[in-house]
Order: sequence, then structure tokens, then C-alpha cells
Amino acid sequence: MAVWSSTFRALGQNIIKFRGSATGKFPNNVAIRCMSSHGPRLFPLAPSRWHWNKTKDLVHFYFMLGIIPVTLIITGAYIFVGPATLQEIPEGYVPKHWEYYRNPISRFLSRYVYNSHQQEYEKALHAMWEEGEKVKLLALEKKIKDYMAQNLDYQAYYYRPAIAKYHRYSRQISEELQALQGD
Repeated sequence: MAVWSSTFRALGQNIIKFRGSATGKFPNNVAIRCMSSHGPRLFPLAPSRWHWNKTKDLVHFYFMLGIIPVTLIITGAYIFVGPATLQEIPEGYVPKHWEYYRNPISRFLSRYVYNSHQQEYEKALHAMWEEGEKVKLLALEKKIKDYMAQNLDYQAYYYRPAIAKYHRYSRQISEELQALQGD
């Protein structure tokens, strides 16, 4: 759209320059409008500001769409809830992880959005345990392959580990059928 605007602007300026230079009365960058009896009016040509105005309107709209609710929530939290105060912990009470924050918004986020430090720690430990198990399985697999290479032992061409489950299942069904039929 900007390309068309600049193209029409350049084309319009050339036409105006042609008119202005012929009459000699008006500046070269002003279009002539002779549509009434009040004499010629000047209509300066300018590039379109539609894109700038539309962008500005959308930025203001979405900015206000976010800022107004956030401002209301923060103001309400500070007016109705307020910051936490230090108090003695009752005997036998274990504070929750979100109760360590002073700001009401931080407490809300810690309680409902983020995980506790203990949960993050346990997730990291679980990830490390899984990696350890993978290392152990790879070491065992390597050891088995070394033994197979040492004894020149290998899996036969007819060995398919996925089929064994179905073979056991079909054998169990055939045994049940034989038991039902009798001798």
C-alpha cells in the first residue's frame, strides 16, 4: 500500500508541476480545485496517513486492553489484601511455600502458577535418576553385545522378540480349547 501511495504522490506532483508552471499563479506542490464561485482553493497533496493511524489505534487499543485490567487487579490486591506481615509461627504448623512471599501478587503466582522449590528439586532429581537408568541400560547392553561377540553367539534369523507374546497367547487359547473338548 505504501508503494501505491508514493507512486500516486509522485504522479500527482508531476501533474501539479505541469499545471503550476503553465499558469504561474500557484506553487508547484498544490493542486487546484475550481469547483465553486469563491475562486481557486488550494488543496495540498500529502501522503496517506491511514497505515500510521490504524497502527496507532491498534496499539492504543491492545495496550489499554491489557493495562486497564492489570491496573485494576494490582490496585484491588493492594487495597483489599495488602502486604503480608511477619508473625510468630504457631507450634506444629508448617508454612506453605507461598506464605514466604510478602507481595499478594507474588503469593498468588507462587501458589497457582509456579511450582514450589521442593517440587522443582524433586523433578530435577527424577530427571537425573532417569538419565542414570539409561546409562546403566546402555552399559548392560554393551556388556551383552561384548559377550555375544566373545562367544560368537548371536540371535538367529528366525528369532523375533515381538512375536513371543502372541505365541504364548495363542498357545494358552489352544490349551483352553483342548481342555474344553476333552480327550
